[in-house]
Amino acid sequence: MNASMRRAVIAVTGVSLALSMAACGKAGGDKAGAAASGDSKSIGLLLPENASSTRYESFDRPFIEAKVKALCADCNVLYNNAEGSAAKQKQQFDTLIAQGVKVIVLDAFDAKSTQSWVQEAAAKGVKVVSYDRLATGPVAAYVSFDNEKVGELQGQALVDALGAQAADANIVMINGDEADPNAGQFKAGAHKVLDAKVKKVVYEQSGEWKPTVAGQKIGAAVTQLGKTGFQAVYSANDGMAGAIITQLQAAGIKVPVGGQDAGLDAIQRIVNGDQAYTIYKAYRPLADSAAELAVDLLQGKDVKSVASASVDSATDKGIAAKLLEPKVVTKANINDTVVADGLYKAADICTADYAAACAGAGLK
Repeated sequence: MNASMRRAVIAVTGVSLALSMAACGKAGGDKAGAAASGDSKSIGLLLPENASSTRYESFDRPFIEAKVKALCADCNVLYNNAEGSAAKQKQQFDTLIAQGVKVIVLDAFDAKSTQSWVQEAAAKGVKVVSYDRLATGPVAAYVSFDNEKVGELQGQALVDALGAQAADANIVMINGDEADPNAGQFKAGAHKVLDAKVKKVVYEQSGEWKPTVAGQKIGAAVTQLGKTGFQAVYSANDGMAGAIITQLQAAGIKVPVGGQDAGLDAIQRIVNGDQAYTIYKAYRPLADSAAELAVDLLQGKDVKSVASASVDSATDKGIAAKLLEPKVVTKANINDTVVADGLYKAADICTADYAAACAGAGLK
């Protein structure tokens, strides 16, 4: 944090505690200073982590910032990443409120912990847009994908990868962090398909959205079940899938493994035949919708023009929501999904290590 931001925060709060909180953030420079002086044109953006997925820094943040600027030329976005810490995200949230921000786009690292945060914000007239993960507390709007549908697509894609072997297949499941409500929805959707179409889920653990943990869990599964004791692995996201695949390859095991997020490394693994599928949740429409909701709230407009559906959280009912449709990506449709949408160019995917595999997949 630069000196101008520190001076601005002190001016607003008048107490040393606010300075301590502000020092934990990274929402930088002159934009943060403008917010601290009471600029009602500032929107806070809090994203959860940057270790298990590259999407937040590569896509969500720049897309949201660009759309906000397109909708409101004199608006500022004050950004922070929690780097996998709920405590750090709480400090960042409090700092934004102290700076005078009126709208916060929040992708909660631990959605179960946010009820008191959001309640305190609402009491001060600060609106919260819950992004990707449905936070607890009286959020003003929510934008995400149909997460149970995501899980269903994951489960069906794994069944499809198994083909005729599916009915006799034992499955290992490495789920997401239990503190994340999305993880529970992915899990529920996947079970809806897998429980009906495979022999049995023989090992199931949380990988906590951490590749290192997922790698440890798949190692334990191999120890417990043996190298031939399972025929496929469900991984809740691509970051964990990458670690799982590395461990399986080291053990000499080749089974279908699927993930979620359509990360570039996952697409390359799919091209190479190492990963069976991923789930593509188009980041731009998600980010654009969040930006539209944030600007509408900042300008006092009705969010239902964007968020025409409704969802219930663990604490609140009837939350205005926009739910987008996910897609399965396999080797067969990379051109028609992530390339066609401009998420990646074929040249991004087809680096030297993947040139031959790309040629075989029709990517040039």
